[in-house]
Amino acid sequence: MAEKKRSLSYYLLAGFFGLFVLFLYGPMSAIFLLSLQGPEGQLTFPMRGFSLHWLKAVFEPQRVGNFVDGFGRSLWLGLIVMLITVVFSVMAGLAFRRKFFGSNLIFYLTISSLIVPSILVSLGIGILFSIVGLDNQWYSSALAGHLTWTLPFAFLIMLGIFGRFNPAYEEAARDLGASDTTTFWQIVFPLIASSVIGVGLLGFTLSYDEFTRTSLISGETNTLPLEIFGMTTNVTSPALYALGTLTTLFSFALIAIALVAINSLSRQQTR
Repeated sequence: MAEKKRSLSYYLLAGFFGLFVLFLYGPMSAIFLLSLQGPEGQLTFPMRGFSLHWLKAVFEPQRVGNFVDGFGRSLWLGLIVMLITVVFSVMAGLAFRRKFFGSNLIFYLTISSLIVPSILVSLGIGILFSIVGLDNQWYSSALAGHLTWTLPFAFLIMLGIFGRFNPAYEEAARDLGASDTTTFWQIVFPLIASSVIGVGLLGFTLSYDEFTRTSLISGETNTLPLEIFGMTTNVTSPALYALGTLTTLFSFALIAIALVAINSLSRQQTR
């Protein structure tokens, strides 16, 4: 059987997709290569030797700043934001399954923070904390700033999830005598668990690399994005590229863990 001849549009689309992939991953590849230079490595090509020197240097104090402490703050902040985002978005999704007084107003107020420039949100939170006499810290004011970014996205996603959720499962459970709590944890939550994992991963990712909404309200200590920005404006080294390589691997690891968890939940739902 003769192979079907491909049309010109196929090759054009394939070439466009190849350029897109190159545009997306080309800079990451350059950073990855430059992070594997020898001790005499510089910030530009050509590479000077090959070693893991700069990958090890990430875990040591830098000439300006400290990556390890910044990473720890960003990690904890991202985990806290992820937990709060998941809990409140699921609760909001459940509440908005039925129309109630003021629901439209609450909806538009929730998503309005996505329209306001991030720097203004950061400035407003900083002023508010000053008025009430609270210090700006990464675990308080910066947490509030990140939630104004993650909650609206998670809220919109959960609205879509519950919008296509079949209420017949809940009605059947109640007919069999299950309480609302039992119905949620044994019927509703297992069915939306994979989506909840995705929402949690989104919340963590948005918080982990957020810069603008953290810039004015992180207090005396920096998160990892602020630490990186501080290095780029002072003294830089290939350790910055090594940090980008490790952060990328960390992100891929999180995605892999999330995919494994989602596949496991999907198999359980199928059974």
